[in-house]
Amino acid sequence: MTGASSGIGYATARLFAREGANVVATARRSDALDALVAEIESDGGHAVAVAGDIRDEALAKALVETAIGRFGGLDIAFNNAGTNGEMAPTPDVSLAGWNETLSVNLTGAFLGAKHQIPAMLDRGGGSLIFTSTFVGYTAGMPGVAAYAASKSGLIGLTQSLASEFGPRGIRVNALLPGGTDTPLAEAWVSTPEALAFVEGLHALKRRARPEEIARTALYLASDASSFTTGTALLVDGGVSINRT
Repeated sequence: MTGASSGIGYATARLFAREGANVVATARRSDALDALVAEIESDGGHAVAVAGDIRDEALAKALVETAIGRFGGLDIAFNNAGTNGEMAPTPDVSLAGWNETLSVNLTGAFLGAKHQIPAMLDRGGGSLIFTSTFVGYTAGMPGVAAYAASKSGLIGLTQSLASEFGPRGIRVNALLPGGTDTPLAEAWVSTPEALAFVEGLHALKRRARPEEIARTALYLASDASSFTTGTALLVDGGVSINRT
């Protein structure tokens, strides 16, 4: 599970562990990961932390090796880590900023899947989940071209992998949250006025709690979604359909 130190990743790691999963958690901040593991273990769960940068292919390989070595194999992968990237009018976005956003949000997820899929095949199948977004899928927003492009790319990756590995028992889905109360979202809601605007975009007139998104990730990971693959699953509080 990537991006596990805060927000959706943290909430999902805690939920998966409570449901009996053995969790391999990664993020860049080792202190936050260690705190997560301690919390899971204090609740009677099992988890291990491997800190690193998801743009590093060696980390992707190490995560899978850890899952196999510590817990006997890999059945579920939640490629959740991401960044807002450089947020600016598109002509002002630097090439470096563009490349960094794509490398984290899209290439990092690809590297994860590249190493996760062979391990899942060894188990006879599994569930692979990516965190995308409604931005660039059902709605356009100004000033976030790199973010939208990278997250939309995950949907294409999802569909390709679902077609390629469905016959061999691997389900692949993209989770598309709406506005969620996470540290990453603070760039979007830096003032009370901005928060009210973002909440108002949703049919439910609020943002999601990370735990609400985690429960949908649990659905995609579990046998409850055994006939669900290749989907872009909106969990967006109605932001995609709301016009009020």
